[in-house]
Amino acid sequence: MASSRRQWIKLAIAALSAAWLGISAIPAPAFAADKITVFAAASMKNALDNIDAAFTKETGKQVTVSYAASGPLAKQLENGAPADVFISADTDWMDYVAKKKLIKDDSRVNLLGNKIVLVSAKDKAKPVEVKQGMDLAGLLGDGRLAIGQPESVPAGKYGKAALEKLGVWSSVEKKVAGAESVRAALALVSRGEAPYGIVYQTDVSADPGVAVVGTFPEDSHPPIIYPIAITASSTNPDTQAYVDYLKSAKAVPFFEHEGFTVLKR
Repeated sequence: MASSRRQWIKLAIAALSAAWLGISAIPAPAFAADKITVFAAASMKNALDNIDAAFTKETGKQVTVSYAASGPLAKQLENGAPADVFISADTDWMDYVAKKKLIKDDSRVNLLGNKIVLVSAKDKAKPVEVKQGMDLAGLLGDGRLAIGQPESVPAGKYGKAALEKLGVWSSVEKKVAGAESVRAALALVSRGEAPYGIVYQTDVSADPGVAVVGTFPEDSHPPIIYPIAITASSTNPDTQAYVDYLKSAKAVPFFEHEGFTVLKR
């Protein structure tokens, strides 16, 4: 009797073990793996969030986006961070990852254009004529000029170039509050920590606390171009369809609503 009981217990344990192994052998749903992962310039957040929602609604495919300044995103790619798509706010950082063989060169396209503007807190906004020799230092007084880090953040690089062309960079260089991204520069103005800032035109709608007080002439800085490319490491079969969607007529209203210029290809 005892022997039969022991045999029954062994069989029960074996059955449970087999069942557990069978369950564990079934792969968990690969939700994360199925998502299209995008590294995108911070200034794209409003437009891209809306486009991604439309893309998901139409296709059922999920998209996850990491927003930051283009430089740190490029460095993350270089350090092996997984992503399927990279959208930079300038051609320099896309050139950087291209030289590192981190993108599929034949997938690279110039997607969007933008403008840079001078902003201030909305309740203190007064028009400023952005022109050669403007007294920006006088406008700042003891305050700071919020701008993306001029050496690494595309908006900051464009801003510095424009101020140099207008002959005022040397007078405000020591007043610059370099921010980690264009959205961080926008926040400094919105919070009243800087009386003026230089951001993309498309960023202004993201914060009701700021207003445009002047627009930089297009010939005062290099053309603002947002290139897009598929990363060399992408294996997601839906990546190309997503990039095609961003380049399609369906995406145009979302980009234009935020102030981007959709570049002709």
